[in-house]
Amino acid sequence: MQHPINIQLKEGKKAYFASDFHLGTPDASTSFEREKKLIRWLDQIKADAQVIFFVGDVYDFWFEYKYLIPKGFIRFQGKLAELADAGIKFYFFPGNHDLWMFGYYEAELGATVSRAPLRFDINSKSFFIVHGDGRGPGDYMHKLILKVFESSFFQWLFSVFPANFSYWIANTWSRGSRAANSKKDEQFLGDDEWLWQYAKQIEQTQHHDFYIFGHRHLALDLKVGENSRYINLGDWLGFYSYGIFDGTNFEFTEFK
Repeated sequence: MQHPINIQLKEGKKAYFASDFHLGTPDASTSFEREKKLIRWLDQIKADAQVIFFVGDVYDFWFEYKYLIPKGFIRFQGKLAELADAGIKFYFFPGNHDLWMFGYYEAELGATVSRAPLRFDINSKSFFIVHGDGRGPGDYMHKLILKVFESSFFQWLFSVFPANFSYWIANTWSRGSRAANSKKDEQFLGDDEWLWQYAKQIEQTQHHDFYIFGHRHLALDLKVGENSRYINLGDWLGFYSYGIFDGTNFEFTEFK
């Protein structure tokens, strides 16, 4: 795995973490209200944010063509541009719903985008961050589907379809996937939480103070051994939860 990225927070500055906004679902009006709430949150934190980690599924579906990006979400993207121009750094960890990011956010916002886990040393604490889909034991069918979605051939094939047809397929798939998995997303699996198991496996060979994930749509803060925490950031469909790190302490809270 790569060497940790070092981030030294300036005095009074913080790192923020959030995931699973799923902008675009279940319909335009509901998504728009969520988008406005998300912008209020970004306005609230912009004074002391030095870096913001978006840990996947920001959009319910996203695919970048060479000359096109998805329609909508202009207020959110405009706010990101404002914050980037103010010097705030972004890290995006695409999830299974928005994994087809191909350079737009790097070019427009100077963001770092990674499907792979990244390690960070933020002040004196170590972080392991990834969205979480396809990680941990089990769920082999989902892992197989991800291999297809991540293949360059499939991405090329999808890109040559007319955009309206491609988006109809993708949005139909996304809604069907959520309908099939929504009940599972709401259930805490105890010791069988696979991302918690995944964090424990990594901790056996390499220590991290914090393991930060999205994907599960549950707001979770669990111990990994004696000196580590597994944080699942929940979502903005029901929890409106996010994390804050001030250089010493990590707080897990909810935006009202």
